Amino acid sequence: MQSFSYLVKSEIIDNLNSYDKANAAALGILKLSKSFDKENITLITENEKVAGFLAKQLNKICGHKAVRVKDLRKSKRSNLFTVNVENENDREFIVSFFNVKNNRLLKEDLPKKRLIPSLIAGIFLACGSVIDPNKEYHIEFVMPSLELCNDFGIILIDNFDILAKHTERKNANIVYIKESEHIEDLLTLMGASKASLEIMNVKILKDVRNKINRAVNCDNANIEKSLKAAERQIEDIELIERTIGFASLSDDLREIAEIRYNNPDYNLKELGLALNPPISRSGANHRLERIRRAADEIRRKRVEK
Repeated sequence: MQSFSYLVKSEIIDNLNSYDKANAAALGILKLSKSFDKENITLITENEKVAGFLAKQLNKICGHKAVRVKDLRKSKRSNLFTVNVENENDREFIVSFFNVKNNRLLKEDLPKKRLIPSLIAGIFLACGSVIDPNKEYHIEFVMPSLELCNDFGIILIDNFDILAKHTERKNANIVYIKESEHIEDLLTLMGASKASLEIMNVKILKDVRNKINRAVNCDNANIEKSLKAAERQIEDIELIERTIGFASLSDDLREIAEIRYNNPDYNLKELGLALNPPISRSGANHRLERIRRAADEIRRKRVEK
């Protein structure tokens, strides 16, 4: 089964539908590849579509078959592909084409502002992953240096008001975002609008489930509360019957006492409706309170004796 990250990357690649966008994405991939200079241009990735996209775009830039994708898989469970530019002249041409001066993401190294979303998309293709929103909201970029993390964070906040955080894990620097709204915005920017809508839909379903759970919990709490109240009322009624008898109660109290005793699961509204003539919920509660006071008076006299 394909992961959510794989589907997002596939959607991004499918939407890089112009030469300029594809070039900006290729630059993003190269900036986060294993090496990107005149001596060596190499990308190692577990995603065959990412490898194929970069190779195709670099071949377009060079105007001939300058790049090939090598399959390094050792088993069906382990995917590993490499993109390598072997010819020195091709490497020099690619570095010159992108006007690369360093391996940073500084302002002077970035493409035109309208292409920055495609650059970010390429960075995600190279080193990003996003967790299935049914599990949690989390997108991250694994980068080789703190400087690149800072550069990337500045791009996000300055251009799109998206605040990312930084952490370290196993000697790697991680830029990550957990706020679902910012993840949605970032996915949309990168061209993965379907994935962004998927997160929105998951949030709606989670919200509905939470509301249902809260309602059920509230109903269960009310039922438990009503049952406990009914138990106390039946104890009062049994005490009165054993001691002074039902005959000591007025007709209205005797009627509700009998109905309560025979229907311990009735709530106050149902008790009131069962009377003849029916009375309101508050009226039923008032009569039961009078029964409680009568029972408490019997208990008090017992204590005094």
